[in-house]
Amino acid sequence: MFYREAGQFKTTYESDQSVFPIRQDRIGLAIILVVAFVVVPLFGSSFLVNAVLIPFLVFSLAAIGLNLLTGYTGLLSLGSGAFMGVGAYACYKLTTYFPGVNILVWIVCSGFFSALVGVFFGLPSMRIKGFYLAVATLAAQFFLEWCFLRIPWLYNNNISGAIEVPTRTLFGLIITGPNAAPQTRYLIVLTIVTLMTLAASNLMHGRIGRMWMAVRDMDIAAELMGIRLLPTKLTAFAVSSFYCGVAGAMLVFLWYGGAEPNVFSIDQSFLILFMIIVGGLGSLLGSFLGAALIFILPIILRTVPAQFGLPIHAATVEHLTFMIVGALIIFFLIVEPHGLARLWQIAKQKLRVWPFPY
Repeated sequence: MFYREAGQFKTTYESDQSVFPIRQDRIGLAIILVVAFVVVPLFGSSFLVNAVLIPFLVFSLAAIGLNLLTGYTGLLSLGSGAFMGVGAYACYKLTTYFPGVNILVWIVCSGFFSALVGVFFGLPSMRIKGFYLAVATLAAQFFLEWCFLRIPWLYNNNISGAIEVPTRTLFGLIITGPNAAPQTRYLIVLTIVTLMTLAASNLMHGRIGRMWMAVRDMDIAAELMGIRLLPTKLTAFAVSSFYCGVAGAMLVFLWYGGAEPNVFSIDQSFLILFMIIVGGLGSLLGSFLGAALIFILPIILRTVPAQFGLPIHAATVEHLTFMIVGALIIFFLIVEPHGLARLWQIAKQKLRVWPFPY
């Protein structure tokens, strides 16, 4: 078969521990990147780019952030939506105070403000965990939602109470604002998500990632091995919140073009949590698969029946989405707790040994 590693000899420790040790995986990833960076901007429609791919990438980045905390470190959080809001409002204020600085710099820097907030609300993780930690992060969600709604300074005292995205350019191209081309915004989002995914992958294959996974598997044993629990857990909260903050800034500045406080509600936090449950806890690939399934599912339910002359009402699509996502969560929790990513790994393993028994 085409998926074999026969003849691919690894002569160094680095090659054996590489992220993609099999040549076919590297070729497949290269093809995906070429399609994403070249084919889609040239031939993709504005609807595909603006309504499907940009939000898919944004939510994938937010899912990666939560997966680093929940999937790799074992700390449950229900405040992802609020941390995304911190990044969005921080980017808005930075853009207001420093309009001469390129907005892409502030989109990335906004993640640091979200990381600071995440560290503060992650302090209880030293004493509590599991359900009680989830309740603590839920309190952070409600508190930050209240701040977004009740502190006029955050939205520059706008009467509407919403973030208004200004028009900004990069090398003469409009990248934010109502006149920004979808393909331009898509390429920026894709570049940021690709670089941050690579950074997360390297992080998980290094010392910090191993410390997180040791805490996840058994925190008492990790502490006996010399791992300091408080710095390790706070680092996980900081990195996770950083990713969610950057995702929130891109959500507003590179997709919505403006946002109200209810965008970062508890529903957003649950949506991201569902993505990593369905996609696979402790897997970067699972973050993308879960985001693709949960976000693109309503679009499929809305567009596919319409092609056959059977349009479905928007309310019906919403109800069907809730039912299908709920059924999928129950299915994966019972049948395959590691989600779609594990099913993909099983399929690849079967291809590697086919047609021999396994």
